[in-house]
Amino acid sequence: MNMKRILSFPKLLLVTIGILTLSWIPSNTVELVDLADKHDQVKEKNEVLSPLILLESHARAIYDSIQLKNDDLSFEVFEKAFVGFLNLKDSHQIPDNSYTLSIADFDQSSKRKRLWIIDLKNQHLLLNTWVSHGRGSGGEIATKFSNVSNSHQSSLGFYVTGEVYNGKHGRSLRLDGMDYGFNNKARERAIVLHGASYVSSATIKSLNRLGLSHGCPAVPVELTNQIIDLIKDKTVLYLHASSPDYRSAYLNAETAGRHLISANNLVETSQVGI
Repeated sequence: MNMKRILSFPKLLLVTIGILTLSWIPSNTVELVDLADKHDQVKEKNEVLSPLILLESHARAIYDSIQLKNDDLSFEVFEKAFVGFLNLKDSHQIPDNSYTLSIADFDQSSKRKRLWIIDLKNQHLLLNTWVSHGRGSGGEIATKFSNVSNSHQSSLGFYVTGEVYNGKHGRSLRLDGMDYGFNNKARERAIVLHGASYVSSATIKSLNRLGLSHGCPAVPVELTNQIIDLIKDKTVLYLHASSPDYRSAYLNAETAGRHLISANNLVETSQVGI
């Protein structure tokens, strides 16, 4: 019986030593474990948010580099157009080597130069000029929009430029509407980009606004060829207005941010790439 007690003593001693050893673990070790867990949680959260953060910083860097604020294009409108551009590229609606983005802001008066043509790759404003809206959309400012034939209203949303042709307005550019229910009937409605004499400073002086089209984004006659040559061959045109009814699958900011990540074109904001 005594022998059993003697043999069990080493085991008891080992257990006692183990308990004492554990009691001497530095208290900050537990804290480090907690911090590691918190770090993983923060990291996971940042991974979810990073496409959105990346997108905004990327858009802001381009916007500031081109100094688009000085040309009266708001950052909010530019960012929406940029989101759509990235998603159209990601869905292969435009080629990988397409970097031209055109934006018309119909929230602005037609007396203002509310069409911007932007080279995103070289971060350069190619052109800023007038653009007309449809007569069914309103007078000086467009307030109503439609995808219906014979409405003579402008159609909001993203377009991809099509082929050049010669029609009743001379050299013109066909447009393909990308937003179902909002502008996808552009071909059917013959909504094209063309020149018009009523898009001029003389018309503004006479009518206190631009002349009105049948729904087409009409531009100054003297700039028509230049504009067509800048934006033909599958580039993006975004017609914007603050319409509560407008929705677009291409305005998903997270997928646009993920496109920037997957494209492996991430560079310093001083050397922004897309």
